[in-house]
Amino acid sequence: MKKLLPFFSYLFHPIFIPVYAALLYFFCNDSYYTNPEKYFALFQIVVLTIVLPILIFFALRTTGKVNSIMIADISQRKIPLVIQCFLTILLVRKCITLDHFPEFHFFFLGGLLSTVVSLILLFFKTKASLHMIAVSALTVFIIGLSIHNQNRNIYWIGFFVLMNGFVASSRLEMKAHTPKELVIGFFSGIIPQMILMPIWL
Repeated sequence: MKKLLPFFSYLFHPIFIPVYAALLYFFCNDSYYTNPEKYFALFQIVVLTIVLPILIFFALRTTGKVNSIMIADISQRKIPLVIQCFLTILLVRKCITLDHFPEFHFFFLGGLLSTVVSLILLFFKTKASLHMIAVSALTVFIIGLSIHNQNRNIYWIGFFVLMNGFVASSRLEMKAHTPKELVIGFFSGIIPQMILMPIWL
């Protein structure tokens, strides 16, 4: 089991979470969007949350600003988080807008707030687990979608609640975080989502 746990850190790496959320939002819930709208939105999300961050990561690694995709060092996290803030702002202003995708728009706004919180914490020498921020935010979003659409996504909710545990165990097994950092990440992920959820419910 210990050998399997690191797999969850890669499967639920923060850069993949927006795509998972998009797949659940567009294809696993009641959605009135046309297929072209879904695929175009998904394409934009992939470009802004996976392709560009990976390219930026390699640029930062080449210049010595980061040394690992997990970015364990506190001093190396500031630039990637600032860049993530700008990419998320671009996403909510130009792609996942309030007019076209209201529920999903607020999911990304919550993610932006979580990123800002984790960035502020770095200036106090405190590291929040970005993995826990991402997977806990996604879990709250799925619960919100279940309430909003009045359907019972019990299996998806149960699955992602379980994944929170596996991701936390994975980060501990890899000695990437302390229990305190995991708890901070967990609450940094769920609180912004819960604050914004009443707006779109």
